[in-house]
Amino acid sequence: MSPATAQQTLPELRQAAASCKACDLWQTGTQTVFGEGKSGAAVMFVGEQPGDREDIEGKPFVGPAGRMLDQALVEAGIDRAAVYVTNAVKHFKWTAKGKRRLHQKPNAGEISACRPWLDAEIAAVQPHVIVCLGATAAQALLGREFRVSTQRGQFLSRPGLPLLFATVHPSSILRALDDETRELEMAAFVRDLTLVARRLNH
Repeated sequence: MSPATAQQTLPELRQAAASCKACDLWQTGTQTVFGEGKSGAAVMFVGEQPGDREDIEGKPFVGPAGRMLDQALVEAGIDRAAVYVTNAVKHFKWTAKGKRRLHQKPNAGEISACRPWLDAEIAAVQPHVIVCLGATAAQALLGREFRVSTQRGQFLSRPGLPLLFATVHPSSILRALDDETRELEMAAFVRDLTLVARRLNH
């Protein structure tokens, strides 16, 4: 039995995950960045992996993408304090460029190694809806054939999981080429989250 399935509560899971060495990313990440929020949260947001800021602080979605998510949640009418936020992969995967640490996309083995932690978080939180932020999170839970570009904004069912919903990762909005495009992409992101808010309210 893995440490992820041997534990029951979120504090126990967080403590167990802190020493996880299921893949090699623990060697380069500063620390395990576990999810944050309360058991019983109605909605769980799942991103790809922690970024540079998250790796340093040990909390998910506290960097630039996290601030973008916070803004979108406010506009969509979702209370950040009432949601659970986590990532498909719990360690920061990066490559050095000068003094900067640049994000690298986790591979299938790394995502698979972290899946027991995500499953355990879902079991502990028991959300009504899981929002997959970006392709990595969506494919981790909906299968490798899933494409956010064509299937975003839909509520989907999978055996043994709560209702699933996929949208873009807020970091993709930050990468927009100009202000106008960024505003349009942010508006679309808020529209997606508003659908989630309406579903929760009903």
